[in-house]
Amino acid sequence: MSTPQGYLSLMLHAHLPYVRHPEHEYFLEEDWLYEAITETYIPLIEMMEGFERDGVPYKLAMSITPPLASMLKDELLQNRYVRELEKLIELAEKEVHRTKTEDTQIHDTALMYLDRFRRSRHVFVDRYHRDLISAFAHFQNTGNLEIVTCGATHGFLPLLRAHEPSVRAQINVARDSYREHFGRNPHGIWLAECAYYPGVEYFLQDADIRYFFVDTHGIMNGTPRPVNGVFAPVFTPAGVAAFGRDIESSKQVWSAEEGYPGDANYREFYRDVGFDREFDYIKPYIQPTGLRKNTGIKYFKITGKVPLNQKQPYNWRAAHEKAADHAGNFMFNREKQIEHLRNTLGRPPVVLAPYDAELFGHWWFEGPQFLDFFIRKTAYDQNTYALTHPWEYLHNMPEQQVVQPSASTWGANGHHEVWLEGSNQWIYRPLLVASRHMTELADRFPAAPDDLTRRALQQCARELLLAQASDWAFIMKTGTMVEYAVKRTKNHLGRFHKLYEDIKAARVDEQWLAQVEGKDNIFPHVNYTYWRSEA
Repeated sequence: MSTPQGYLSLMLHAHLPYVRHPEHEYFLEEDWLYEAITETYIPLIEMMEGFERDGVPYKLAMSITPPLASMLKDELLQNRYVRELEKLIELAEKEVHRTKTEDTQIHDTALMYLDRFRRSRHVFVDRYHRDLISAFAHFQNTGNLEIVTCGATHGFLPLLRAHEPSVRAQINVARDSYREHFGRNPHGIWLAECAYYPGVEYFLQDADIRYFFVDTHGIMNGTPRPVNGVFAPVFTPAGVAAFGRDIESSKQVWSAEEGYPGDANYREFYRDVGFDREFDYIKPYIQPTGLRKNTGIKYFKITGKVPLNQKQPYNWRAAHEKAADHAGNFMFNREKQIEHLRNTLGRPPVVLAPYDAELFGHWWFEGPQFLDFFIRKTAYDQNTYALTHPWEYLHNMPEQQVVQPSASTWGANGHHEVWLEGSNQWIYRPLLVASRHMTELADRFPAAPDDLTRRALQQCARELLLAQASDWAFIMKTGTMVEYAVKRTKNHLGRFHKLYEDIKAARVDEQWLAQVEGKDNIFPHVNYTYWRSEA
């Protein structure tokens, strides 16, 4: 390509809350991870393998949050995923046999699922030996994928700022975790919920993190007014760069109402054989509790705004053709957008298009195909723009305007109301109390007097971090799995306070501590001194 008129940076935010329950043989919420591996992470890996095989030039940015990275590296969860995948393969084989003589119109789709699940097992077990982090690290090492981190447990930093050591710890523990998984420090960070408050960049600077992301109004309401809008990063007064989200490209893909995922030809998410098939048939493939659940085998398309029982059979070949059409349309729109911005700004713009990674494959089944088509079309069918990732863009364009961004999130109405309202406001007072107790312990024990106390102090840090996850407040607000979110918050705080009292009294129960360490084993080398009042 000749010198491009501008740049496009695709950013996928991959995150799941830390869910790991060794005390139970089966646990429903662990399915969140297993579904995401099959439907999103493995398809993304296969997409990048295809680019590498075919010599397709590409650039992509992606966050892999510390909880997600920890779960992907966890042997227990790796083994349980294989167990679940093998059950899916068995179910798909039964469905292929069944639809060969009945429901023949969906037989081709049943074959597609069987091939998909078998291929997922091959990728996970045979190609990467159950370690998908090594796959993503490989693509980063080629220079094509830029992986950024996130707060240690996706903590909502603007609502933790009442206790600044907690903000520092969320960032520093995340940096350390990234280093353990990827062999170097992260260049960038996705602030959980894209939530920014003025001043957090100084903690990022101290952690040697060079850029972060904000929603559109975080840049547009900045001081002074950004001369390039969101189409160039700005440097904060601390010297850390902020990239702003482009609304147009985001909505075109993100919105089920206005964007591509709502097309009638695409797969319907909310109708699944786990609910359609008779109970005795499906029982071996759902939880031992006997509760029905999604299996991932879905035979119907969106069709239109009709009841679920009126959905029409899904044609995956037609859906892939539609994904190719949408990829071409998205490319055309980015060409026209970037041509206009180049003429208006008088300099090459960068358009940042961030999405939740799980949109691609999990919520929008055809999303990975859309990305694959779009990136290939970008490489070969146009000469207007080039793909980049934020670190590459900053390296090539190191001079940018200095702007103080405004407080913002990418949640409803752009601020904090999703994570601080009637259903979840009760969590912040006990979180603040626990945070202050953590600093008390860190100040009292700048060096642990013995190994047992050190283990207890580290477990205090883990329990506090897990209680601070923004996922629990979000779940309480949305009304899904509320009992689980409340229980997780209370359990982590309860364990924290027992450890706090035991450490102060020098009576740590080693047997109980070992049980808790076995359950909440994230961040094995966590540095509890990050909570010191003068760190």
